[in-house]
Amino acid sequence: MKHSLIAAVAALALLGSAPVLGQVNENQWENLVRVKSDKIDMVYLAPGADFRPYTKVMFAKPHLAMRANWIRDQRRNSSQGLRISESFVRDALDKATVEFEAIFKQAFTDAGYTIVTTPGPDVLELVTGAIDIDVTAPDAPTAGRTRVYSQEAGAATIVIEARDSMTGAVLGRAIERRLAGDNGPWIRNRVTNRHDFEQIFRRWAEASANGLAELKQLSPVDTEGKALAR
Repeated sequence: MKHSLIAAVAALALLGSAPVLGQVNENQWENLVRVKSDKIDMVYLAPGADFRPYTKVMFAKPHLAMRANWIRDQRRNSSQGLRISESFVRDALDKATVEFEAIFKQAFTDAGYTIVTTPGPDVLELVTGAIDIDVTAPDAPTAGRTRVYSQEAGAATIVIEARDSMTGAVLGRAIERRLAGDNGPWIRNRVTNRHDFEQIFRRWAEASANGLAELKQLSPVDTEGKALAR
């Protein structure tokens, strides 16, 4: 169920450029209605959802995934003997998943929420992930010593879904595509890549925690107004 969310988000990210899943369109997603936000690109909420009871949050294990055919394209386009293996990518994703989860937990802790591991009437379950990750210049083994420069470190589509922890009812989803390290043609290596992706993960986590606080103030959600901007 939770991985199907990631698949649907991948389809939704293509809106405007290709036909996508019938259940997903620009203004409605299952029982959710798209509302305008001045902070996040795409926000979908359940009409009448009430976020006020939730003072605690629990996290499902995040799902992180590279862009389709990323390994193939890196091997094909490299003129520097880049040797990227599936195990290299899997190891990098496993480490990034641990860091991603820690960043989200810290952001919600700082926002005043208690992090728990069991459902309850005052517990909101959060499903998070980063998909379609594209690292422009990965720091992988090469045939010789090289330095790589690029305009940005890469990009990722980041998603969060809020569910009532007792019933599993989906209350809202938010999605955004973000660039990492788009501040100049700097040298790229595993240290700078990690820093730049951590920055966008941290900003997204903080925006999510702040967004939940705003939803509490606006609850019960009135999707007829179709606006969260204040």
